[in-house]
Amino acid sequence: MLRWQRQHGRQGLPWQHTRDPYRVWLSEIMLQQTQVATVLDYFSRFLQRFPDVQSLARAELDEVLALWSGLGYYSRARNLHRCAVEVVAQHGGRFPDNAAALAGLPGIGRSTAAAIAAFCFGERVAILDGNVRRVLTRVLGFSGDMAQAANGRALWDLATALLPRRALADTMPRYTQGLMDIGAGICTPRAPRCADCPLRRICVALREGEPERYPRSTRKLKRGAQALWLLQASGPDGAVWLEKRPARGIWAGLYCLPAFDSRESLHGQLQGALPAGSRAWLHEPAPIVHPLTHKDLLLHPVQVRLEAAPAGRAGAWFAAGAWPELGLPAPIRKLLAAG
Repeated sequence: MLRWQRQHGRQGLPWQHTRDPYRVWLSEIMLQQTQVATVLDYFSRFLQRFPDVQSLARAELDEVLALWSGLGYYSRARNLHRCAVEVVAQHGGRFPDNAAALAGLPGIGRSTAAAIAAFCFGERVAILDGNVRRVLTRVLGFSGDMAQAANGRALWDLATALLPRRALADTMPRYTQGLMDIGAGICTPRAPRCADCPLRRICVALREGEPERYPRSTRKLKRGAQALWLLQASGPDGAVWLEKRPARGIWAGLYCLPAFDSRESLHGQLQGALPAGSRAWLHEPAPIVHPLTHKDLLLHPVQVRLEAAPAGRAGAWFAAGAWPELGLPAPIRKLLAAG
């Protein structure tokens, strides 16, 4: 694994070859359920604006959400800010140097804590994100149902037993990166490139001839769907009306167009927002589908021009130069950019 990673693994990612816990932590949070190619630009922009944990802790949450806009899974951004504040307030601006303490910080789970500790401090702790779980279950022929917590714990124990035992300051970062690289580029969920894998000679799943059977889980994702009607109101000067979403639920804490569960409720609100004799036009473009982790959102934009603010709504008008700087869900940003 160590030889393969040195010769064939990924070497040029901007968060590699550093022992800075801030950069490693930032990359690990961004990479959760997100492709490397997507993260690269966001990582660079975050470092330009927040070069260290102190500057991130001082920032307003709205600014953090604005920079995160489009990356998805916005609870990560909220926890990122909470974690920075806690590191500064409780740890003097220095990340703890061990996985156990790191796992006590907001938004840092066991695997993320282990990655930071292994890369930055050479601690002998195992990561077990989705990619690594797939690699290890295939190599070991671990057929336990991953939907059961006991099997998850058993795999953690096996992963720990496999870790290097010598020269940990050098071997732990390279071994950990090697597992990540194999999971991301070789031991893929479908059509794994087994002929290129450095672990092929000891891989039980390859010997069995069915690597795609691993990992095994009886927990199946049931996708749902939800329809939302979005009031895309613009004023005489071209400003758009936006409201801040509640602290919980879809797009929590982000700025958004007013959302309604039905066309009827939107039109009811709209009629109440139109003073007598006001001039307004209404247009309904084709709905768009926005996939979330567990369901698809069917978004129905309703475009209208208003001469006054919608009555009884807790929001504000934002000019064309202002709304791009807000934390907006990706589909809302696209709707506004399209006019």
